[in-house]
Amino acid sequence: MIDTSEIAVYLGLDVGKGDHHGHALTVAGKTVYDKRLPNSEPKLRAVFDKLRAKFGPVLVIVDQPASIGALPLTVARDAGCHVAYLPGLAMRRIADLYPGEAKTDARDARVIADAARTMPHTLRALELADETTAQLTMLTGFDEDLAAEATRTSNRLRGLLTQFHPSLERVLGPRLDHPAVTCLLERFGSPAALRKAGRRRLVGLIKPKAPRMAERLVGEIFDALDEQTVIVPGTATLDVIVPSLARSLAAVHEQRRALEAQITELLEAHPLSKVLTSMPGVGVRTAAVLLVTVGGGTAFPSAAHLASYAGLAPTTKSSGSSIHGEHAPRTGNRQLKRAMFLSAFAALHDPASRTYYDRQRARGKTHTQALLRLARQRISVLFAMLRDGAFYQSRLPEEAAA
Repeated sequence: MIDTSEIAVYLGLDVGKGDHHGHALTVAGKTVYDKRLPNSEPKLRAVFDKLRAKFGPVLVIVDQPASIGALPLTVARDAGCHVAYLPGLAMRRIADLYPGEAKTDARDARVIADAARTMPHTLRALELADETTAQLTMLTGFDEDLAAEATRTSNRLRGLLTQFHPSLERVLGPRLDHPAVTCLLERFGSPAALRKAGRRRLVGLIKPKAPRMAERLVGEIFDALDEQTVIVPGTATLDVIVPSLARSLAAVHEQRRALEAQITELLEAHPLSKVLTSMPGVGVRTAAVLLVTVGGGTAFPSAAHLASYAGLAPTTKSSGSSIHGEHAPRTGNRQLKRAMFLSAFAALHDPASRTYYDRQRARGKTHTQALLRLARQRISVLFAMLRDGAFYQSRLPEEAAA
């Protein structure tokens, strides 16, 4: 919870691209500012300075701390104001408590300001990001965009191959992330083109990129080609579409590799880098996401608060004799939740994590429920590591079970 004991004015900002709407309330609930505010430093600074000079300490609250909300927060800090973040979902639920159904910027700004004044427990603290963290935030966001683009392109390729030659898709589809396969499809996009190229030419093409599996892969390709003798109408279009998609996919993968090198370089310069990556299942990308979403963990008083923020605190719905099993809440930071789930799955090779997971399965939990519990348990470990600045210490399975 944010300490608001010294705050004199609560300034809620409903942020926008060109301008924001600001609504300021005193501790007693009196409106002292209610205007549109241009998204420029001089205008923002003038309002912040005026409120501070007339009333005292100002708390600036936004419902979008990144992108369009970045400048007002930066100017507010520089002007000596306190800053806070009201999560969008909490803001929408709180808005239902206020009269009227209109959705306007002025109403939203007032709701934000009054929620901060009357319900400070709903606010999230915003730590001042250093340059490294700010750069990592941008790079991880871009990496997520590229990952989504890679998934979309890969699904399109697999869909085409399944439509015209399912046997070939079963061989190439699961390997589309491999440079050798995208190189192959860039040159030969249709079953006919692959067959015409011949085994020797295909092996020579992909062997520099996949020396160990080149001959085996080409053999599987020709076995798949032999399984289907009919030609589905429209197959000839694959010579145009597949190479184009394969080039796009290869370009996205190349961008992600270059981006990973940049993220690695930035991450290594951060003091918490080695602490985060010492945890099983946490690689460079996951560590970067944890760093930009959790930071040093000082904004969370306990591991339970961090788990709640991540949306990893299992909940049970019950009404009378009807009890539904635990499930992950729909709330929480999606980026952090996804990172913890993926890292929990990747950590199943760790003896302690595997023992914990197997014990949950033995209790009747489904795979997803067991992973949820493992991710929640790892949140507690992560919180302790950040709090103490300590590296992960692996435990024996017997100790983990105890």
